[in-house]
Amino acid sequence: MTPPDPRTPLPPDDAPSRTLARCVGDVAAFAADVWGRRSQVHPSGVPADDLLSLDDVDALVTSSALRVPTFRLVKDGRPLPVASYTTDGTIGGRRYDGVAAPAKVLAAMDDGATLVLQGAQRYHPPLARLARDLEVALGHRCQVNAYVTPPAARGLEVHADPHDVLVLQAFGTKTWEVHPTPWQSRHEPDAGVVEQLLVPGDVQYLPAGTPHAARSQDVLSGHVTVGILTTSWADVVQDVVRAVLDDATLDDGTLTDGTGLTGPLPVGWHEDPDAAADALADRLHRVADALRDRPAGPVLRQRAETFLRRRPALLAGALVDRTRLPGLDDATVLERRPGAVLRVVSGPDADRIRLLLGDRALDVPARLALAVETVARRDRLTPADLAGVLDAESRLVLCRRLVREGLLRVADPTVGPGAGR
Repeated sequence: MTPPDPRTPLPPDDAPSRTLARCVGDVAAFAADVWGRRSQVHPSGVPADDLLSLDDVDALVTSSALRVPTFRLVKDGRPLPVASYTTDGTIGGRRYDGVAAPAKVLAAMDDGATLVLQGAQRYHPPLARLARDLEVALGHRCQVNAYVTPPAARGLEVHADPHDVLVLQAFGTKTWEVHPTPWQSRHEPDAGVVEQLLVPGDVQYLPAGTPHAARSQDVLSGHVTVGILTTSWADVVQDVVRAVLDDATLDDGTLTDGTGLTGPLPVGWHEDPDAAADALADRLHRVADALRDRPAGPVLRQRAETFLRRRPALLAGALVDRTRLPGLDDATVLERRPGAVLRVVSGPDADRIRLLLGDRALDVPARLALAVETVARRDRLTPADLAGVLDAESRLVLCRRLVREGLLRVADPTVGPGAGR
């Protein structure tokens, strides 16, 4: 059986596409005219308090034992001393420090400090799902911070982030001072500073390097900031150059002085660098010829595979699923785990296919290709739905494995289709 062509991946879950559209509106227009060029505000009409509500913030501060560096406090553009709002303690006879002291944190916020929740996708499930959906839709890594600012306060002064950002207003309002983007500074010299009031439901996009600052209005304000850690064309070009420089055929002794690329520069070259210029030019021409002949597809496919293998698993409920596996049968309803990644590419040989599952790769026999394709195209299914392509025992083995790997979960009969646990 021929495995799926890796150049035409199976249709992904459409949740990432919906999430990106929520943030930017018309995705095609955003990709063509805005991405990497201009800032924009999209009035999505969906307040981001489903991702981070005031009650969520309250619980994180007062009841979850946040620990530095998962949070910090900033006032008037400067970080407050960590010791002024944290405490220490002992667990199992081991001392630890940097734990949020709720009363001190709240007092600092009363005094105008902004609460910054850092890397919140690591400990707040709705933000973990947001980051995952955007990663899958964009093809770039994402991280999430959240900022909760008291009335009439400013957390950070005008600054520019080294990565693209999406700002989702969750509750309250904030006024943003946004300067021209780096692209606008080069191509649109008439672009000026813009002040924009964000209300719940507004989503602002800022390309990397865009100077900006925010201040709250007359109520407590909270927003979520997604940092998009983009892969640049320069990163990919470096991949190709490294591959060429590692190519043994460029060091086969056929260059003019017989030493190839790995041979040392001549003794005393630093005394007369120009004397070595011809030898360097010879090597540069050789490398340039190799670059022209190097196919680009394998480099980008390897980048894509690496990206799809390094997405942290979202495994809420996985322990409960394991207790349900012994009873899994042909009638068991399974569903795609929210945020799970699945792409199918060619395996290490013709008899295998490779499943990219976010934080791992799983090689399986190519005879399972049609069954895996069926799983990939369905939000919910039962093992019996694979009866046309696998025998009874094989389909149960495959489904149990995909539950253990975190791609599928056993549907809770008490909730509706696609509902989260």
